[in-house]
Amino acid sequence: MKDISVVLEDKPGTLADLGETLGKANINIEGLCGATCKGEDLIHILVEESGKAYNVLERAGFKIKEEREVLVIDIMEIVRQPGSGGRLFRKLAQEGININLIYLAENNRIVIGVDDLEKAKSVL
Repeated sequence: MKDISVVLEDKPGTLADLGETLGKANINIEGLCGATCKGEDLIHILVEESGKAYNVLERAGFKIKEEREVLVIDIMEIVRQPGSGGRLFRKLAQEGININLIYLAENNRIVIGVDDLEKAKSVL
């Protein structure tokens, strides 16, 4: 799975446009997060068919900032107790791996973007 970051105008309806565009192409958004900064919304979407999603969004005129592979971890694999997230993140930190994106996705999954994906995969 890949994360695609899309820059949207900070106005009503732009996120709806993105969702409808992908929906018409039969592409499911499996995870989503976003933030507004200086009049622009940066939206991260997790999709299974990233190539198709990228092309559909680009053809529809959306400004794509980046597409990248991310770690997608089933939360149930992490022991559900206080501190379990901290222990997971510490494992990465001890190996010098920086987390630069994190959000939750459907089906109890956590999405983590890192600066060294291959090393992170070997650590986890």
